Amino acid sequence: MSEGGNTVGLDTPARLAVDALLDDPKTRIIVCCGAGGVGKTTTAAALGVRAAERGRKVVVLTIDPARRLAQSMGIDSLDNTPRKVAGVSGGGGELHAMMLDMKRTFDEIVESHADAERARAILANPFYQSLSAGFAGTQEYMAMEKLGQLRSKDDWDLIVVDTPPSRSALDFLDAPKRLGSFLDGKFIRVLMAPAKVGGRAGMKFLNVGMSMMTGTLSKLMGASLLKDVQTFVAAMDTMFGGFRTRADATFRLLQAPGTAFLVVAAPEPDALREAAYFVERLAAERMPLAGLVLNRVHGSDAARLSAERALAAAENLEEGGIVDQESGKAGLRDADDDGSPGVDDAPKTSGEPEAPDAPHTDDARAVTEVDEITAGLLRLHAERMQVIAREQRTRDRFTSLHPEVAVAQVAALPGDVHDLAGLRAIGERLAAGVPAGT
Repeated sequence: MSEGGNTVGLDTPARLAVDALLDDPKTRIIVCCGAGGVGKTTTAAALGVRAAERGRKVVVLTIDPARRLAQSMGIDSLDNTPRKVAGVSGGGGELHAMMLDMKRTFDEIVESHADAERARAILANPFYQSLSAGFAGTQEYMAMEKLGQLRSKDDWDLIVVDTPPSRSALDFLDAPKRLGSFLDGKFIRVLMAPAKVGGRAGMKFLNVGMSMMTGTLSKLMGASLLKDVQTFVAAMDTMFGGFRTRADATFRLLQAPGTAFLVVAAPEPDALREAAYFVERLAAERMPLAGLVLNRVHGSDAARLSAERALAAAENLEEGGIVDQESGKAGLRDADDDGSPGVDDAPKTSGEPEAPDAPHTDDARAVTEVDEITAGLLRLHAERMQVIAREQRTRDRFTSLHPEVAVAQVAALPGDVHDLAGLRAIGERLAAGVPAGT
């Protein structure tokens, strides 16, 4: 969409109206997704601050283990419980923040869906402890679980989710299904079969019908681990269907009106290629895409001076040419070039002591130093313009593939974001949608 109804040219992507998205009371969930290292956490935090200061009651859920969100919000630490952020004011809104504790979330699921005795058995099981602490896909699944919990409480009118730092942005959508398939798959059902039969009949079934498979599994997994898995499966029997059911429910929540996905990327080929894959996947899954946030975009307030002209001017200065020199300084440099007499060539009367040439030397040296500094600045400007051109070409390739995707370009900051003021600055750039100097 375009901001303010402005007409957008063929080569210019529609501008993402961030404030309109944040102000819309129908927007209940914003999911910031993208490849690792593109600024998802900072974007999510900046959106949360801006939305709260515009009157929304917001909770930001981060899955960033670096804990940068807590530091930038002035909180000593974040955990699995939402913490109110002080210093966010204006508009009557509130900001809370939390960081996903993957294991604690898994424990909460067990405690809420099993009786006390069975819950204790599950929590103490070695296989469960390994599964809850780092099984492939667990973090993404638990992020979905926590999102579902927050939405069901209805304590906040906007939830901003910072998706896990994954090798692939698609892991956030795929991993919950993979974990659900594992917990509801053939392997688990086979391990559950003895427990379902029960008693001696169950042991007979295990010893006769599964002896070959159990022997093989014992070799692969170790007898102790296999026993832990079977004990875990027996204890979790009544809960397995719930994992798949809740994953499916949260997946439908992500497809529902009121959810908005923001794909976050840097203006680099790999990041935008990942963003393009994610945009296509969201469309295939019928999930609502709000737009693309293009982070760390470079701009220039002197964009009319091209890289080519800046380099030519630098070379001219370094070679002793004239580039827009003021007449006074040009005279000092070029007195010998045009044949006209300079200060030192004035006729001298006989017997007059020769004046020292130190002032002339100092002036010439000063002019040379100014030229060197100016040439260096021109070369820096040329490098900046080349970066801008490269980023624009990369962005244009994405736009040509997905012209329907609205874009907010966020100007690169000179340093890292480490406080609320920095998050506000990012929020302002998000709302503006274009980098400085463009």
